[in-house]
Amino acid sequence: MRRPHLPARLPVDPYVLALLGTVGLAALLPARGAAATVAGFASTAAVALLFFLYGARLSTREALDGLRHWRLHLTVLTCTFLLFPVFGLALRALAPGLLPPPLQSGLLFLCLVPSTVQSSIAFTSIARGNVPAAICAGSFSSLAGIVLTPLLAAVLLGGRTGGFSADAVLRITLQLLLPFLLGQALRRWVGGFLTRHKKTLGYVDRGSILLVVYTAFSAGMAGGIWQQVSPLRLGALVLLEAVLLTVMLLVTWYGAARFGFGREDRIAIQFAGSKKSLAAGLPMASVLFGAQAGLAVLPLMLFHQMQLMVCAVLARRRAQDPRPELPADRVAEVSRAA
Repeated sequence: MRRPHLPARLPVDPYVLALLGTVGLAALLPARGAAATVAGFASTAAVALLFFLYGARLSTREALDGLRHWRLHLTVLTCTFLLFPVFGLALRALAPGLLPPPLQSGLLFLCLVPSTVQSSIAFTSIARGNVPAAICAGSFSSLAGIVLTPLLAAVLLGGRTGGFSADAVLRITLQLLLPFLLGQALRRWVGGFLTRHKKTLGYVDRGSILLVVYTAFSAGMAGGIWQQVSPLRLGALVLLEAVLLTVMLLVTWYGAARFGFGREDRIAIQFAGSKKSLAAGLPMASVLFGAQAGLAVLPLMLFHQMQLMVCAVLARRRAQDPRPELPADRVAEVSRAA
């Protein structure tokens, strides 16, 4: 019998441990002064690089295949930009005294950001779901979020965001959409290189997110973020986010079944429709909240790490579910997607 790999035995995903370690490093050795400026520029470049790689990796054929599955993508977008905000407003209305106003705004803001791409794909693959659909659903969500997140923030958060302007949308578009389109345009020339160095570039992806987390938490430490949040309020925030994640995981799984989606599609919907993107949310928050971004992004950071830990366990359990027999042509298709 082959011995299982070590990561499959860990109760916490190794990448989550890396994220927690990065937060600890920012708490002990935050970037200040000139170092903070350099880290900020590096973080901005890292996010742009991530979206360039997303665009360069998404083939035109995959995009066209994904467009044919419009019901799945519409379901994911509905979960991300309709159900999430509704539940966020409900939590804020039901527990107004549990969190200070900046954390209330941050909790609602996390409900407005787009879904993840990389982790949704990874967990869908582990759970043996519809990987091409997860790729397209996450990418479509990211593109829609470039416009929808600022608009929803303007409507639902109003003056709490420190104002809403065309300049803010322009900055977000230039940092996220333009690199993605550039990646698509250059895919013909760089696609082979990305395929050959897929493993190495995976480390680049994860390292970029770690840099973004370090930069944001460093800024929070410099602004005295932990002095503004008591342990009781922090515990209340974690509890509310646990409720939010549980509700969305249940809604995406059983709701997708209610609408007649098969197992593989339900997996893609659950992992793409229940997550929020830290990489996309952090730069948006820095633009929309300005000086208040430190506390505003704290709920998103905590939720991001919570969703990784929960979904890592859930994906492994989904992979062990009994699977119905598939026709030979469908087996070949699933094998190619994996």
